Amino acid sequence: MKAFFTLLLGLFCTIAQAQTHSVSSPDNDLSVDIYVGNPVTYSIQLNGKTILEQAEIGYKINNQKLELGEAALIDTKESSHSEIIRPVTPTKNAEIENDYRELALEYEDYTIRFRVFDNGVAHRLETNLEGQITINDEQYDLQFPQNTETWYPLEDGFFSSNERNYLHAKLDTLSPHNLASLPVLFGETGAHKIILMESGLRDYAGMWAIKTAEGISATFPSYPDKTTDVTDRYREVVTRQNHLAKTSGTRNFPWRIFGVAEKDTDLLSNDLVYQLADESEIDTDWIKPGKVAWDWWNALNLKGVDFESGVNTQTYKYYIDFASAHGIEYVILDEGWYNLGDLLDISENVDVKELIRYGEEKNVGIILWVVWRTLNDQFDEALDAFANWGAKGIKVDFMNRDDQWMVNFYEKTAQAAAERELLVNFHGAYKPSGIRRTYPNVITREGVMGLEYNKWSQNVTPTHNVTIPFIRMVPGPIDFTPGGLTNTQPGNHRVSHFRPMVMGTRAAEVAKFILYESPLQMMADTPTNYQDEEETAQFMASIPTTWDQTIPLAGQVGEFLVTARRKGDTWYIGGMSNEESRELTVDLDFLEDGKYEAEIFKDGINADKHAEDYIIETQNVTASDSMDLNLAPSGGVAIILTKR
Repeated sequence: MKAFFTLLLGLFCTIAQAQTHSVSSPDNDLSVDIYVGNPVTYSIQLNGKTILEQAEIGYKINNQKLELGEAALIDTKESSHSEIIRPVTPTKNAEIENDYRELALEYEDYTIRFRVFDNGVAHRLETNLEGQITINDEQYDLQFPQNTETWYPLEDGFFSSNERNYLHAKLDTLSPHNLASLPVLFGETGAHKIILMESGLRDYAGMWAIKTAEGISATFPSYPDKTTDVTDRYREVVTRQNHLAKTSGTRNFPWRIFGVAEKDTDLLSNDLVYQLADESEIDTDWIKPGKVAWDWWNALNLKGVDFESGVNTQTYKYYIDFASAHGIEYVILDEGWYNLGDLLDISENVDVKELIRYGEEKNVGIILWVVWRTLNDQFDEALDAFANWGAKGIKVDFMNRDDQWMVNFYEKTAQAAAERELLVNFHGAYKPSGIRRTYPNVITREGVMGLEYNKWSQNVTPTHNVTIPFIRMVPGPIDFTPGGLTNTQPGNHRVSHFRPMVMGTRAAEVAKFILYESPLQMMADTPTNYQDEEETAQFMASIPTTWDQTIPLAGQVGEFLVTARRKGDTWYIGGMSNEESRELTVDLDFLEDGKYEAEIFKDGINADKHAEDYIIETQNVTASDSMDLNLAPSGGVAIILTKR
């Protein structure tokens, strides 16, 4: 009997071993154990510690669940890969090391592919089925270790612009059915972090997260059935069909990604959404990043001029002159340049063709704001007109959805705009999910609670400002629209739609131009305010919008961050704090040999009371030096290090 049980135990172990596959990262710090059952499950370990207890994968296609068990498995293939990716508009680094180990679980008509990087884990389904298929459901259920925390962008429903504060709580204290848009952050304060994202979102519905009794599950907006128009810009879904997507049977599904960070600052270097996205499908030589003088935030307020400011040709020429004088590449014509409902019915007060001509004379391009519904109704006619006029881009607004229909509208817009050499900035938008690599003319997007919320709320707090770089900015650029000059400490902040304020010090506002990634970076305030504060305006305007190298120096989610970025041989350091003051020391050992002149824009001695108080000073430094950074409450610092 003893021999029999020994044999039985050995047989059981052999079967278990056959069903379990392990893949580790290139540096071997991250490991994934994959159990080939029905469904497939996996766990993630970081330095031997379990950070994801179980992820459960399943799919329902053409009303049938895919058979994923060992009996259906035909083969497994392991491989490794190493390459350098060079983004068209680099937001973090001009060169991205794309190194990973891969395991492919191959079935008769489909494959589940896993990739393990030093900083994350991803998987996707690849199908090889005939004709069109109906995707009824995708299962992705997640269980985390006990006492896991989350930074959760709580949502009311699938109709959303994904502009949220982050609820920081123990995961098990969330209420059942609490919905969140991606990305969502999990982990432990002062320890590891794991961020849920997706990439390669094409012809499919976007992924969301929902709280369950066991942990978190993926959920998706089903295909729209009936919709209703709300005001002149929103189209809400009233009823939905019983599937996520109808699509080609031979295709790659979106990647499901867990970015992994040993410490909070590692999140700031994560490029996995870009690395996993489909490669560019367009010519890119014409794509030009830069800054934008923005009209809408401060309601086109000008002072000391001899004309009435507003949505009119004279005001926009003033904006163009300001942009030209400060080396700002673009001016946007936001709401009001056309009569709502018809993109070709231009306001009688605005001569768009003349503004584009005048802008070309001054080396300033014009970007046009549009409501997505109207663009969709006049699609080719409007885009042809914009291109013929000489516009440089479009800002497409108020989509507020990511079901399959809307995801396809994004791609249709990106492709059609690229054919006409138009940049695209999506507002009222879902999170970055890879389209910016496939269509690099999609140069930035919103999907973030940004500066505009100061016009009607108290929600854009210093804590929020040092939270979003660790979460929302990880998958891609944020059109936060910094640059407000009426700076306040939180207790002094007042809501004013037409004369808005910003919570945080002047130095913190300048630091956002270094800390917040957006190849098309807005300068939100009005030209005459910038002219009154010429020193600040020049400093902001001198900061690049794309970067050759990024080195996070210090930080903690919701507390503070300090990041160094390089453009050419010039380095920039940005630092920002929440409502607490900070005394930080950063080493400059990332500098090359030689001397640098540091121009330092920092909080003034009274910035804790009067947030607009700042000073600019210079000092000479080398790579062997360190710098002491003293940040006021809600404060910041911006440093330009020029090689001498």
